Amino acid sequence: MTGRDDNLISVFIDEEEFLVPPGTNMVEAARLAGKEIPHYCYHPKLSVTGNCRMCLMELGMPLKDHSTGEPIIDRRGLQKIGWMPRPAIACATRAFPGIHIKTDSELVRECRNGVMEFLLVNHPLDCPICDQAGECSLQEYAADYGRGYSRFVENKNVKPKRTRLGPRVMLDDERCILCSRCIRFCKEIAKDDVLGFVDRGSYSTLTCFPGKDLQNNYSLNTVDICPVGALTSIDFRFKMRVWFLKETPSICAESSVGVNTHIESREGKIYRITPRRNDEVNDTWIPDSGRILYKSIDTDERLIHYTIDGSHTLVDGAAKEAATLLREGAVAVVGSGRASVEEQYLLGKIASAVKAISVSLVSRTGDGDGLLVSADRNPNVRGALLTGLITSLPHANLGGLASAIESGEVRTILSFGEDLTQCGVEKQLLEKVNVIYFGSHCNETGEVAKVVFPTLTVFEKAGTFINQQFRLQKFLPAVPGPQGVLPDIVSLGKLCSILDGEAIPPTGPEGVWAEMNTEIPQFSAIDFENIPINGILIDGSQWEHLPFIEGMSLHYDPDNNRQIMAEVTKSK
Repeated sequence: MTGRDDNLISVFIDEEEFLVPPGTNMVEAARLAGKEIPHYCYHPKLSVTGNCRMCLMELGMPLKDHSTGEPIIDRRGLQKIGWMPRPAIACATRAFPGIHIKTDSELVRECRNGVMEFLLVNHPLDCPICDQAGECSLQEYAADYGRGYSRFVENKNVKPKRTRLGPRVMLDDERCILCSRCIRFCKEIAKDDVLGFVDRGSYSTLTCFPGKDLQNNYSLNTVDICPVGALTSIDFRFKMRVWFLKETPSICAESSVGVNTHIESREGKIYRITPRRNDEVNDTWIPDSGRILYKSIDTDERLIHYTIDGSHTLVDGAAKEAATLLREGAVAVVGSGRASVEEQYLLGKIASAVKAISVSLVSRTGDGDGLLVSADRNPNVRGALLTGLITSLPHANLGGLASAIESGEVRTILSFGEDLTQCGVEKQLLEKVNVIYFGSHCNETGEVAKVVFPTLTVFEKAGTFINQQFRLQKFLPAVPGPQGVLPDIVSLGKLCSILDGEAIPPTGPEGVWAEMNTEIPQFSAIDFENIPINGILIDGSQWEHLPFIEGMSLHYDPDNNRQIMAEVTKSK
């Protein structure tokens, strides 16, 4: 090893020296060294119980003379290592200077063979029909570290199947290996101590405490961390083999936390949403309520046609008609906190080009849970501030816009993604003005609109959000949108190009970023393709003065979520 860091210590793994941070769990230390120590009960975000014993290793410590404190030197001139007579578990061992471990000795291999053999004593050997096949640690470790055959001829102890632990989680208890990950998650992370083991020995069973169910908003995380096929999602159970699914990195649009996700799809259909690890935002968790958002994309309410006065047209025709209406003046623009940074920037350009008399955003608020669902239910209010679309926090009610319509001050409204009838503007009022509506689903605003632009959902397009930490994060399209519907950036770009005379409108987020990083100081030197997987912190300190409005605050705090997650995972 070269380039020593004073904050790192030397550890020796299979006689090779590596530098790791002090106190690093030896499972993680081996991973940093490119070596695998198999494990079931250990999880980096949960407390250590050491009950599966799969991570056994040989442990040695440098020897010193008790009388002088000097190192004991062997014949090779090296400090002698005292190896413990019995193997130790890596998950409960933390790195200290000079520690030696063996991960692939004959003793270690025999220990792993024995552990695997005992785990398979009562486990059903029916991998081809198991819902966990393809992402099962027991299956993988049995092949990599198992004996390859069983010496047991006794009948297996059969445990309950298809037991509902809650509205979203089902247990096949005969597959459970008693790792206790789910128990620790509920107690330590979700703060809902509802699971436990009953009975003893090979009859031990996972169950809920009497009178309780596993129904907290984070219950499906127990399915994610289950290393075998014991806990399954009722919604996803036996619907698709995981090796057929394509994973696409995305961002949960449920709230301003900006939870990192994987959208798992096949042939244009989304089957499930799972958490994507980002220690700066959501660790490895996601709320259950964020997993079902994709179900709204495949409904009969989707808008799939560009229309002018209800008649179908092409996007160019819709853009020309919308531009004609906007040029008449007296325009009010209503943006969305669910729109991407790129869309908000283009919307701001349109508002500037037509000299809009008002630009507003609609707030969505709810009860925050102090973990991964915030009171601010818009994923990108901060993006609207940074792009200059708005200069103050949004309100849920657009009473001022309704008054402006009644007084005749506003004659044309451009609404991007917002049903104005749900924000204090009655449908009868909207019928008095020209409405240009961008939206993904039918609603009363779309019904009265002169021009309608169908839009895509976050699952069908690329873009970026800025979360409550002012962290810029990008998402990519997982499935195609409805046939004939172009990305929102293209529709907005065409309209913007007609209004300000630009020859070539942007066709994707890359083109918008080429313009934004020269006009917005916080975005300088950023381009879409090089935004890292964990996002980029943007300076949001200039909005520290903004007050609390409707249950939300925009106080600049880069460590906002990091502190929350650290609180529930500290000192494990």
